[in-house]
Amino acid sequence: MRSNVRPEVLRAEYLEKNELVVSDRLLAPALVDELAREARAALPYAQRKHVPLYKKSGSVSHYQLLEHGPAILRLYRDPSWIGLLEAVTGARLLPCPDEDPHATAIYYYTEPGDHIGFHYDASHYDGKRYTVLVGLEDNSSSRLVCHPFRKLDPARADEELVVATRPGTVVLFNGDNIHHGVTPVGEGERRIVLTLEYVTDTSMSGFRRSVSNLKDAMTYFGFGQMLKAALRRST
Repeated sequence: MRSNVRPEVLRAEYLEKNELVVSDRLLAPALVDELAREARAALPYAQRKHVPLYKKSGSVSHYQLLEHGPAILRLYRDPSWIGLLEAVTGARLLPCPDEDPHATAIYYYTEPGDHIGFHYDASHYDGKRYTVLVGLEDNSSSRLVCHPFRKLDPARADEELVVATRPGTVVLFNGDNIHHGVTPVGEGERRIVLTLEYVTDTSMSGFRRSVSNLKDAMTYFGFGQMLKAALRRST
């Protein structure tokens, strides 16, 4: 992390944009390079999913990063990093349980047309869930597009924030508030993004965990990964 960051400035922007802030000053370049190396090394483990009218991309889950992403996990659990996020959000944040495949994950947009359609992040946890996106590699015309006020103010529903997630760009937001999507990558383009999820309450009912796991298996990580994780938890 960098020492010249002023959390109060970030928080003011975060509140102004309905719990969304973008910064390229939070992570040291050497750390970003280390995270990017791990992400590129994990690419062979990516599960590609194409859901018509919704998404097409590759994903590596938290289960795989527990084995192949030591620097990513150090950042995810770093108390000083979490403290900075808490100062910006005004919430007490907890890492997600290791059984959550989205706790940490890498998204790969490496084939023409890879994208994610517009959506809100519906949390199955009892508390709020916050998303941190970290740009690791971006040689693309693809953009993260956010509509911060669509839920808050119908008169501002079409206002857009368009973000190029260059290496070191950090986006922190409450996905339940922010309507967002990722525009397609073009021929020969490539975009890699790390996602970190934090919650205010790690409680989740068994039913909601089953629904969440089914969605993740179908749209992100595949049934094989989810089954392996379930078997690992049961041993």
